[in-house]
Order: sequence, then structure tokens, then C-alpha cells
Amino acid sequence: MQNAIEASSLTKYYDDFLAVDHISFNVEKGEIFGFLGPNGAGKTTTIRMLVGLTVPSEGTAIVNGYDIREKIVEVKQHVGVVPETSNLYDELTVWQNLLFMSRLYHVPKQEREKRIGSLLKTFELWNRKQFKFGRLSKGLKRRVTVAAAFVHNPAIIFLDEPTIGLDVMSARSLRGLLNEFKEKGITVFLTTHYIEEADELCDRIAVLVKGKIVNIATPDSMKSVVGTPVVEASFNSPIKPTMIKGLEAVGELGVDGCKVRIFTKDVSSAIEALTALSKEHGLKIDYVNTVRPNLEEAFVKLTGVASEVMKVEKDGGGKQP
Repeated sequence: MQNAIEASSLTKYYDDFLAVDHISFNVEKGEIFGFLGPNGAGKTTTIRMLVGLTVPSEGTAIVNGYDIREKIVEVKQHVGVVPETSNLYDELTVWQNLLFMSRLYHVPKQEREKRIGSLLKTFELWNRKQFKFGRLSKGLKRRVTVAAAFVHNPAIIFLDEPTIGLDVMSARSLRGLLNEFKEKGITVFLTTHYIEEADELCDRIAVLVKGKIVNIATPDSMKSVVGTPVVEASFNSPIKPTMIKGLEAVGELGVDGCKVRIFTKDVSSAIEALTALSKEHGLKIDYVNTVRPNLEEAFVKLTGVASEVMKVEKDGGGKQP
């Protein structure tokens, strides 16, 4: 399979600060490629280099067959960018914003209205085409911003935190659109702070820490870095910290309300310890199961940063939409 992006030793300094540290990776055509990492890891800076918004200090990348150092105008003609903060105009209507973007990207005049109409229908925005952008909800603004990035039929779409701040239904709808893009052969380059979102959407994921890529793999392969089986149990009452001292001998613990997760190589001993816990404190076990480690646990092991910290950094600790 051909590559949509080939980055080679891509590097960015801001004075003495090394924001992106000689990273190399490939993105295959037609895949959804996730870029995960703590706040300040270099994700947005990487996108800015790949789409021509900032010049690399060292290294380069081939984007849709064009070198970003030598053919950046051609690169921009073949990529769409959805920034974390919308780049559209509040005082213009939805239609006017898309028309402006079509002119900016030199879409032929005879094709503009047809293409804009098609995008508005695809993104379920036709009935709001005369609404001013500034009066739309967050979810609708995000849809319009994504639609605007498609006005010139890009081969690659870059999305920086596309669902942050959206309600559940808006985020779900946008994720559905991303899968539709993939089915049409469009390459999606996605940054997100929502680990579950990356697990659901991405074919492969790169994890970036302090400007360096520490792992690139499929979500399932990445989960294997945890290595240890997980025994998960749910009780009929919340587990207090004072209750779990007896479990520490059988493995690493995670407690969330009524649920306990034990990372252990000795599954039998873990189950016995959970049973003893329930008897000692008069608790009822609703279920006990052996499960695979999830992507969040793999991310924490790779980066040392909990996903909750990432969410707090971005949106004050909001739940995954």
C-alpha cells in the first residue's frame, strides 16, 4: 500500500526549545492514523509542519507525493485542515464561509455552488446554510469547520482535537463521518486527548512524548505493552482505600467506585483475594472477569501520564463525549 505521508527526521525548534525531536513515521493511504500524547508533546506542531503552516528546523516529509520543503503550494492543494479552534468567520453565514473557502482554494467557479451544496447535504447542514456561523452550537460549528476543510476535495484530512467540547451526539456523529471518509479512501490524520476515541477510530496510533515518538502500532498491539492480565471485579458497594490492603500482594491495583482492576500474572490468587475481600466486608460480587488491558492503560505505561490529566489540561476534566 502506498503512503500518504512519509515523515523523515522531522524536527522543530523554537529558539532553544525542541518541540518535535527528529520523528520519522509513515501514514498509509486510506487509513485513520492517530497521534496521541500529553499536552505539549508536539502534536499540533507536527501537523503545522505537515500542512505548511510552519517550516521544519530539520528533516522533511512527503505529503501526497510532494516534499513539504520544496512543493508546499502543491501540498496545501491536497490537504484539508480542521484546527482545534475554528478558522471560520462568525459574521458570515454557513454558505458564505464555504464559498469563501472555495475561493481561497481556487475551486473552479463553475463547480463551487454544486460542491458546497453537496457538502452541506453530506454534513446535514442544508437547512442551516443561511445561519450565521457565530450563532451555531458547538457541534454544528465543528461540522461546518470540517465541511470547509473538504471544499477542495483533499486526499488527506488533518483533524486537531475534532470532538473536544462537543456533546455526546455531536461527537458520535462526527466519528461516524470520519469512518465514512475512510471508506471513500480519504486519509485521516487525527490528534485527540480521548483515548477511547482513538481506540474506536484508528487503524494505527503513534504516541508522542516530549517531541519523540515512543511507539507506533495498531490499538490491539499497543495494548500488549501492558503485558499483564487484568482481573476485574464489580461489587455492590463502593470500595474504600482501607479495604484493599490485602489485594496489594497479588498485583497492581486500580479502584474506581465499585470496580477493582488487578494487574497480575497470578489470576487464581487474584480471584481468591477478591472473594476474601467480599466476605470480610460483607460485599456482594456482581461479576468477576479476566479482561485484556485497555488502550488507556497502555498509554499510561508508555507515557507515564494518565488520560484524566490530559482531559484536565484540555477541557477542565470533561468526560469523553
